[in-house]
Amino acid sequence: MSFEQAGGVVCLGETMVVLVPAEPGPAHEVVRWTRAIGGAESNVACHLARLGVASSWVSAVGADAFGRAVLDAVAGAGVDVTGVHVDPERPTGLYVKEADAAGSPVRYYRQGSAASAMGPETVDRLDLASVRLVHVSGITAALSDSCLALLREVLTRPRDGLLVSFDLNWRPALWHGRDPAVLRELANAADIVLAGADEAEAVWGTGDPAALRELLPGPASIVVKLGEHGATLVEGDTHTFQPALRVDVVEPVGAGDGFAAGYLAAHLAGDPPGRRLRAGHLQAAAVLLTTEDVGVPLPSRVTGPLLDADPSTWAAANLRAGNLRESV
Repeated sequence: MSFEQAGGVVCLGETMVVLVPAEPGPAHEVVRWTRAIGGAESNVACHLARLGVASSWVSAVGADAFGRAVLDAVAGAGVDVTGVHVDPERPTGLYVKEADAAGSPVRYYRQGSAASAMGPETVDRLDLASVRLVHVSGITAALSDSCLALLREVLTRPRDGLLVSFDLNWRPALWHGRDPAVLRELANAADIVLAGADEAEAVWGTGDPAALRELLPGPASIVVKLGEHGATLVEGDTHTFQPALRVDVVEPVGAGDGFAAGYLAAHLAGDPPGRRLRAGHLQAAAVLLTTEDVGVPLPSRVTGPLLDADPSTWAAANLRAGNLRESV
């Protein structure tokens, strides 16, 4: 599955360093930690780059070791990071996963981060000369008043044919003391909206595709993800449903970003609705089959036949880790 002719994409949003326990036990007793990075928008940019789509990530990081780690990781995936501001005063954001028997609570340390200081002037760093789409998410709106102003600038300025996609990416922990009602305003100003039915239910009171179309009349395309059941694309009065693939899941984290990238790449390539949704499911499957947030895309010998398979062949597919991948 490759989309070299799809056109360029700019992804805008914060990416942080993640610390995960590298040994079992309560977090306060853990001595060894594994460092990774985490950011929805940079994940999408990395997926797109691996699908052959020219992608760039625009954000801000601190002039610190964590900031350098973030830049190295995203650039290492083939993403252009020249639009990232290195802030000499503010730190790179950080979050910590405190694994325990009851689950894996996440602690954010992002208040006052370099990315939270982004504002409308960040738009000046967007090189849109060869770009067809700007991708943003609701996470950015929760970081600060200036970040909310940035999203409003991106979504309301004249676009001259440029598309803007908006992924709801509901993170309730970020919205304490802030009004999430603004997310409807932002989504309605986008060309493409992606949202999980469960998160749409939490934010807007419904995850039903028809009801979301009434709630959001502005976007040309609304994609409602239904988890392991599939996804529905609403364009005008037309609803297209595509069931998800059966996957032997290794780790679910990051699958939503993979779906977004697969769908957006196919959308920019001009693919029909069902094929766009299948491209999203296939890229999500690539993530579900690995412990990484951004894995290697599935080999073309798998994706090629499935993208255009008849419904019964698609429904019968069951993807497993191991021998699916080929060297790339």
